[in-house]
This record gives sequence, structure tokens and C-alpha cells, in this order.
Amino acid sequence: MKRFVIVALALMALMSCAESGQKKIVSFDDVISMRRSIRDFDASKSVSKAEVRAVIAAAQEAPSWTNSQPSRYYVAMSPGKVQAVREVIGDRNKRNTEGASALIVSTFVRGLSGFRRGGEPANEVGEGWGAYDNGLSDAHLVLAARAMGFDTLIMGARDADALRSIFDIPEEETIMAVIALGYRASDPERPFRKPLDEILKFF
Repeated sequence: MKRFVIVALALMALMSCAESGQKKIVSFDDVISMRRSIRDFDASKSVSKAEVRAVIAAAQEAPSWTNSQPSRYYVAMSPGKVQAVREVIGDRNKRNTEGASALIVSTFVRGLSGFRRGGEPANEVGEGWGAYDNGLSDAHLVLAARAMGFDTLIMGARDADALRSIFDIPEEETIMAVIALGYRASDPERPFRKPLDEILKFF
């Protein structure tokens, strides 16, 4: 039932995009090729709480270590909370997120991913697996957002202590990124990508 609701919301969002003249996404290739880090959001368009829930539900479908699902999300949508978050992500990010509908703080619970039942690390990566799994969830989030016609900006510059206070985030969670969610006001160019053979080796 949950999956049906997510799909229904995504379809409604795509229909809305088509009606408003936005480019309709028709395939996963479109999602991949059209996703951009947006630094120019359209303040006249908003994302609903139900749509944010659908995006986070998609993030939940990401794989994680033994299905530990360590990622947690804290969403600022009210004007006061959005402004509070914008004040603690640096001047550049504050400018870049003007007009975004929501600011999503992404965290992971320590001690879940990368650890055996007894609590000892499964290998030398240790807590790095929590960050890895959180990155997988965030990737699902931004791709699902694009599939629904929304846009995102993942930001690493932030005051973690301030965010912990704003959202009352538990101490056992590591704060990773802040993700802006909204609609693009302009289309940025595709950034340079290294030649595939520079990052790929076959053996």
C-alpha cells in the first residue's frame, strides 16, 4: 500500500510538471541526465509535506548494511525553521538555498552499519559504513526528487552543533548533509565529467 501511495504521488507530481510547462521525465536515463545541483530555486513554487514524505520513503528503499537502515531525516518546512537552518549553513549556501521549499538534514545512527552483533567493527572501515549507507539513501532521495520534478542541492558546509540543537538530534546520530529541496528557477549546464576510462579499470 505504501509503495502504491508513493507511485501515485510521483505520477501526480509529473502530471503537474507537464501541465505547468516543465520538462516531463519519462525514464531513469532522464532522471540521471537531468539531475543537477541547483543553486537557484523558484520561490513561487512549493513542495508539499506529502511530497516530501514520498521522497523520504524512496530514500528508505536504499540498501544498507544487514538492512540496518541507519539514516534519519529532519525536515525544516516552516519559514522559521527554514530560516534557522539557512543561518547555520554558511553565507554561500544561505544564498544558494533562497527559494527552496524545504531543508532536509541527513544523519545516520552510529554503531549499526559495519558492526557485528557484539558491537565490534566488521572490518577496518567501521563507522564509515554508516556514512556510506547514508550516502546511498541520499542518492535515492535526490534521484526520487528529480523523478517527481523537484530539484536538490546537497551541502556539507554546516554547523552540526547548531543543527543538533535546532532539531533536537540525538547524540548517537552523526550529522552528515543538509539537502535543499524545491524547484529550479533556471537550468544549469552539465558539469564536466572525467573520461570513463580514467575512473574505470577492467581485469
